Amino acid sequence: MIGRKLVAVTLLAMLAVPALAGEVREVPHGMIVTTDTDQEVRVLAHADGTFRVTVAEELPQGRPTAMVVAEADGMPAFRRTGDVATLTMPQASAAVSLADGKLTVRDPAGAVLLDEYAPARRLTWVEVEGQEWLATRVQFNRGTDEGLYGLGQHQNRQMDYNGEDVELAQHNMAIAVPFLVSTKGYGILWDNASITRVGDPAPYAKLALDWRAQYFLGHRQVLERAEPTIDYQYLRDQARWPAEAKAATVAATTGQNTQGNAIETQRVVWTGTFTPEAAGEHKFRLYSSSYVKVFADGKEVLSRWRQNWNPWYHNFALDLAAGKPVELRIEWEPNQGYIALEHADPLPPEDRHSVSFASEAGKAIDYYVVPAATMDAAVAGYRRLTGKAPMMPRWAYGFWQSRQRYNTQDEVVGVMREYRARGIPIDTIVQDWFYWPEDSWGCHCFDPARFPDPKGMVDAVKAMEGRVMISVWPKFYPDTANGKTLLDQGFLYERPLEAGQRDWVGKGYANTFYDPYDPAARAMYWQQMRDALLPLGFDAWWMDATEPDWHSNLSVAERAYQMTSPATRIPGAAIFNSYPLVHAEGVAEGLRAAQPDQRPFILTRSGFGGIQRTSSALWSGDVAARWDDLRDQISAGLNLNLAGVPNWTHDIGGFAVEDRYSKQSPEHLAEWRELYLRWFQFGAFSPLFRSHGEFPHRETYLVSEGDPAMLEGLTRYHRLRYRLLPYIYTLAAETHFADATIMRPLVMDFQSDRKVWGIDDQYLFGPSIMVAPVTAFGARSRQVYLPQGTWFDANSGARLKGGRTITTAAPREELPLFVRAGAIIPAGPDVQSTAENPQGPLTLHVFAGADGRFTLYEDAGTDMGYARGEFARIGIVWDDAARTLTLAERTGSFPGMAAMREVTVILHEGKEQGDVFAARAGTSVTYTGAGVTLRF
Repeated sequence: MIGRKLVAVTLLAMLAVPALAGEVREVPHGMIVTTDTDQEVRVLAHADGTFRVTVAEELPQGRPTAMVVAEADGMPAFRRTGDVATLTMPQASAAVSLADGKLTVRDPAGAVLLDEYAPARRLTWVEVEGQEWLATRVQFNRGTDEGLYGLGQHQNRQMDYNGEDVELAQHNMAIAVPFLVSTKGYGILWDNASITRVGDPAPYAKLALDWRAQYFLGHRQVLERAEPTIDYQYLRDQARWPAEAKAATVAATTGQNTQGNAIETQRVVWTGTFTPEAAGEHKFRLYSSSYVKVFADGKEVLSRWRQNWNPWYHNFALDLAAGKPVELRIEWEPNQGYIALEHADPLPPEDRHSVSFASEAGKAIDYYVVPAATMDAAVAGYRRLTGKAPMMPRWAYGFWQSRQRYNTQDEVVGVMREYRARGIPIDTIVQDWFYWPEDSWGCHCFDPARFPDPKGMVDAVKAMEGRVMISVWPKFYPDTANGKTLLDQGFLYERPLEAGQRDWVGKGYANTFYDPYDPAARAMYWQQMRDALLPLGFDAWWMDATEPDWHSNLSVAERAYQMTSPATRIPGAAIFNSYPLVHAEGVAEGLRAAQPDQRPFILTRSGFGGIQRTSSALWSGDVAARWDDLRDQISAGLNLNLAGVPNWTHDIGGFAVEDRYSKQSPEHLAEWRELYLRWFQFGAFSPLFRSHGEFPHRETYLVSEGDPAMLEGLTRYHRLRYRLLPYIYTLAAETHFADATIMRPLVMDFQSDRKVWGIDDQYLFGPSIMVAPVTAFGARSRQVYLPQGTWFDANSGARLKGGRTITTAAPREELPLFVRAGAIIPAGPDVQSTAENPQGPLTLHVFAGADGRFTLYEDAGTDMGYARGEFARIGIVWDDAARTLTLAERTGSFPGMAAMREVTVILHEGKEQGDVFAARAGTSVTYTGAGVTLRF
């Protein structure tokens, strides 16, 4: 072990007060305990009751990451009782044992929120690229039965994380936000940017067995051999592929092998007997691409497909008895793909059901405990620490059309023109990557042969009341002018270039990413982007591959190695998860400076704690067009929302498409259309509504060609989304003003009902509308759990009793929707874009059976006036017993506000039949801004 050269300046040193073992000292906003084991534990209080806890041999200076922007400002009461020191705030107390540093956090009534298991705490020196760092771990609440949520976006159908393992590591489809929310009444923000494991602190290992491996070409077995593990996980592992099985290996996009012969299907079958030493739930992770199935004692436990350039993990678990063997069989069609099988033994029950964080590299244990009586309060506490979510422009909540990709500016303009001609509502069209000349990635320029007048393209879309988003990557070819300028200053990562990696474009080009951790690099990146693209009038900025992802088939260790900056020399392993935050912050700051009265909009594929403050929305990456993947989106989006990120979207229809769909095989066309319809219905009730993917083209009028019922079904949800914009935009405003959450797991609103804790395929859209997407081919009904209360079926108008599971009809063109009694849902007129008639007539849908209230929010929609108080609110209250609806006096104003509005109130009592939001007849009143009460 090399000598430690840490710069560690503690508050004690600054105060020139000697620290003694088993002692405690008060410091501004908190205390520092020096334990009997010579660890320093610092606890600092924030005014909202949040506690920052830092543990190290010597407390480091500053913060470990850029996540947190709030300073400790609490004034806690301090006391020492025996060998325990305690800080008390009105919201919670934090007690630390002087003997071992054990932390206990209690609510004001004295109930324990967090109870640390001190023997599990780890501060272990590790060497990372010649530097000394600390591997860290803490564990709380052993044996707990609480519900645990958040942690970002993870697509393994995990809802309640109690008993689950989650690895926080940025990837195309995984977003690491280290904020965990508990039903016990707290949240934890783990302030570390390295690979972090929540649950089992140890990484899973390759499952070592005496595997029998059989390789087939067509029906011919060409090789059988024993293999110790299943491990073709990364690009480097392809060198171990047996020569006998190479003859027919082809890329996924070709139909011939390298000799020009017709291909033979390639297949590998592994069989092995696993005899567990420990009884209990054994957890497995299959890293794979292409087609794969897993069987245990002949029973299928997993069947998945994923595109070869984007393999990732699928989880499964087996409950096994000690000493009782189980036969495992894996059937795989490689097609030049990747595969590995990993396994973890059962943990003791008290450890399996606990709150545990373990990170690979840091300078200390550092985390924040947010006491919160509700999950909404926990999210608010997270945003107080990491930054408010600014308001997005109103048009962002309309429909977005994208494609991989539009090849010419005529295509871009033509698609917007076709939507308008057909009367299908849309706001934004997206120009994805590769609008530049082939050899010029990073030039921020347009290929003049395909995009001769990019400003004219943008202007043409805007003339149709549309918006344009442009894709801008942090990736550069080093011989472009921008790449050379960055490289000359040491602002490009050099190791990808040294490795000789080439991308997939044309002949393949050497490429790398810029290093945003140097403020000067961020400034130069923004200047290049600003000078080339900002004058063209783009409205939104798509920042792709921000993990960063310079190669999808490198190991995490290789990615971390290549991410080490030539300027800062900070190991990539220590900052692995934070790139998307630092990068987005630089672009957001640049946009705000260049366009000070325009709301920025950034769409970024990855995020980290605090990403919401950068005016960024996130999306779920290049997911596959499969029913399982559609289902996985729901819990992924819900937990990302509970991690504090309110604006999220996904590629409607799935990005990558199997050949059976992309080739439009007649026998599979019906399934593709149904998958797209079901995904589109889910998209209409996601925070952002966006279609994107590879062929088949996703434009509503193209994807439904030859299927009039599908076209009408899609158009129905286009129109419904736009009619509901007054409701949706108010939800969006509340994410800023009240730290609200748009896409809400049922546990947020019905926490006392244990039945909802694990529900991963239903959610609330705002406070009132429950969404139950259909995620199975051919399903024309589904089970829906209605929490306690009275509910209305939005498609039939029927009034339903809650506290039970029902079977609801789900025709192909219809999304099951339910509305809570007492809901007040404002709707607008039928429009073609958010620019049309934004101050038009309102319809208030009121659902009887309970009292209700809603406060409508309105502003100018695109400028920063909301930050100056330029907005209006109208409070609306339904008194169910008195059968009155009161519109309060309007408060506030903004430029362009209509002085008077026609308001139609429709009272739903369960008597009508049909779509409740299609109803038009009701009681009308002209609202002038003065209070008015209507009786029913």
